[in-house]
Amino acid sequence: MFDLINKLGDLKKKMEEAKSRLETISVEGTAGDNEVKISMNGNRKVLSVEIAPHLLFPEKKEQVEELLEIAMNRALEAAEKVNEAEMKSAGRDLLPGMPF
Repeated sequence: MFDLINKLGDLKKKMEEAKSRLETISVEGTAGDNEVKISMNGNRKVLSVEIAPHLLFPEKKEQVEELLEIAMNRALEAAEKVNEAEMKSAGRDLLPGMPF
């Protein structure tokens, strides 16, 4: 029982370490032939948004909003995959055989 408690404490520490590593990992989502780019870290925090200058006109508003939505979703999907892989890795190291 004491061994399990120690392993759970170690697991918590490993998860925190993985979360810290995720701060340093950058992923990108693009849309519209790279006209809109969104970068975020592995913890799903937006780091930057780039919009091609030719889209920055009032008549392009709907197009820009659509491209932002697509790029954001792609970046979130990439960040989620990185996040999931880091957390699984941290858990597998300490508790082999557990369904991570």
